[in-house]
Amino acid sequence: MAASRAPVTPFRGATPEPVSKPRILIAEDSSNLRDILRLQLSMAGYDVTEAPDGQAALDAVRASVPDVVLLDVMMPHIDGYEVCRRLRQAFATRHIPIIMLTAKTEVEDRLEGLQGGANDFITKPWEARELLARVRNALDWSRQQRSASPLTGLPGNIVIEEELKRCIERQLPFALLQLDIDSFKAFNDHYGYARGDQAIQTLARILVDRAEGDFVGHIGGDDFIVITRTERAQALAETIIAEFDRETALLYDEGDRTRGFIEVANRRHVTERFPMMSLTIALVSSDRYAVTHQAELADIAHELKAQGKSIPGSVVVGERRRVDADDDRAQDVA
Repeated sequence: MAASRAPVTPFRGATPEPVSKPRILIAEDSSNLRDILRLQLSMAGYDVTEAPDGQAALDAVRASVPDVVLLDVMMPHIDGYEVCRRLRQAFATRHIPIIMLTAKTEVEDRLEGLQGGANDFITKPWEARELLARVRNALDWSRQQRSASPLTGLPGNIVIEEELKRCIERQLPFALLQLDIDSFKAFNDHYGYARGDQAIQTLARILVDRAEGDFVGHIGGDDFIVITRTERAQALAETIIAEFDRETALLYDEGDRTRGFIEVANRRHVTERFPMMSLTIALVSSDRYAVTHQAELADIAHELKAQGKSIPGSVVVGERRRVDADDDRAQDVA
């Protein structure tokens, strides 16, 4: 029997990271251009450090890893292409977004940088708004990469918090679906990590396929969220449940599927019987509650999800009604 996964803290109650200025390293041999870049980036609110050549850039990155590197192509000692390659080869620095500064416009020159791992290019002379836009894009990409789940590739808690904050600040109606797989731990213990991962990936695929452009996030473990329009939230939740129940049943061995349960030994080596995996979906609509902060939204979803888990089988629990996937009955929720 495989060991169970460590519990994952969902976005509810997550402690925000302290706000700090993003750090930008400018690697440029021209002192005049470094001065211009430093001024433009500092005025935009970034913390700027500088390096006059390729070796100094590598030393600066090793001393304190920046959030973005602006890397001149033509520098003494070590050129920008080689600096880029070395940063990508090292585990500690391979994730840093690299924007190359170049006076060259030939396709071959850009290809060399891209093949070496550069994320973007800025051609000299540049326009300040373009520079700042490319830096912002690089930071957004980096933040999403750090937050993304390695199992599903979906945005994680950092991006989820940002998306919820954005939805609340816009003051436009939206609905939150918070999803949790019931009896997942027993399935994972019984069949092992590989099939447990397959169950999580199956749900992720269903969400992406059916959400049709809506925001889908992976809180961690077997917990997900979807942010969608209020008018389609209920139907979307029901569709997700129907597909989840159908597809995850195929992950069980035929004998277990026929019986409708699995037997798993607990820590006391006593065999317990567990039902097939099911899905609890908490549905919260912003037009029903005057939500002003992500924590309020998460608390409402958490309460509804706890209620849903007391109901056998896959279920949608909302503030207006509950639909049990087994019998398609709609019921009022107090």
